Amino acid sequence: MKRILLTGAAGFIGFHLVKSLISKDYEILGIDNINSYYDVELKYDRLENLGIKKEDVDDEIELTSSQYSNFKFIKLNIADAQTLEGVFSKFKPDIVINLAAQAGVRYSIDHPRKYIESNINGFFNILESVRNNKVKTLLFASSSSVYGDSEVYPVKEDFDTSKPLSLYAASKKSNEVMAYVYSNMFDIKTIGLRFFTVYGPWGRPDMALYSFTKKIIDGEEIKVFNKGEMYRDFTYVDDIVNGIVTIVEKSSEVQEKYKIYNIGRGIPIKLLDFIKQIEISLGKKAKMKFESLQPGDVLKTFADTTALQKDYGYKPIMELKEGVSNFVEWFKDYYQV
Repeated sequence: MKRILLTGAAGFIGFHLVKSLISKDYEILGIDNINSYYDVELKYDRLENLGIKKEDVDDEIELTSSQYSNFKFIKLNIADAQTLEGVFSKFKPDIVINLAAQAGVRYSIDHPRKYIESNINGFFNILESVRNNKVKTLLFASSSSVYGDSEVYPVKEDFDTSKPLSLYAASKKSNEVMAYVYSNMFDIKTIGLRFFTVYGPWGRPDMALYSFTKKIIDGEEIKVFNKGEMYRDFTYVDDIVNGIVTIVEKSSEVQEKYKIYNIGRGIPIKLLDFIKQIEISLGKKAKMKFESLQPGDVLKTFADTTALQKDYGYKPIMELKEGVSNFVEWFKDYYQV
């Protein structure tokens, strides 16, 4: 049974990825520091869904899921190099999937040090532990934000990414460069995934779908930046997870040692159309306040996923209407509204 060490396991994508991997022939060790960037109760509820009880979680204590014998969890900050190295040494993973990161473009404006600690220092610790423990394969999360405001769409992996618009984007670009060095110097198969606006049940409260849904239900005003003249390549979380799982299962079939892929839906959606779909799913109109473009925001994201399709047969299938409806249904059930 192959061993997978997954960081960010209590996060949005990490939670869904664990749910998918536990049904397969893998032994999984999840790591998360459960920070307070957003409601920690949501993170603990995700873990509860995975068989890890909140009252049992304590720093650096390894817990075994009460539901899935092949899933264990440790509360740990990847910025803690010494403890992280000890976990690697004991678990001896075959594959590492690094999803742990300080997220958020706007948050990085006022809290830059958090991004250096987690996304730079933390990722460096991951690379060192991968190197020291001779891990065969590393997958890591990058972001569509590395493209900045591109003048050509859809964006392709070989486009210029030297002009990020936020520290968050810069930290993700730095991850790609750092991973390239380690891949070549220490013969590590390394795959970076540039995520495009992931949404779905159990999503992050700071993301548009979650925030808009809550405010519309509560009858509050939603802020619509750049007068709604923005486009996002909204990608359903199950499509993202299916793509990652396929990479895990077939990475040995692709010969390149280091590779960066876009992973998105490949269909840019206008922000106002996205809001309209939320209104339809809720059966309630939004109260909108139009505001100017925010620092660090890009006008459009639109992924060319040809490379991932060619190498791994990646094919996202979730339509926006169904995806938004699934989220709204989960939201109403989770919050009992």
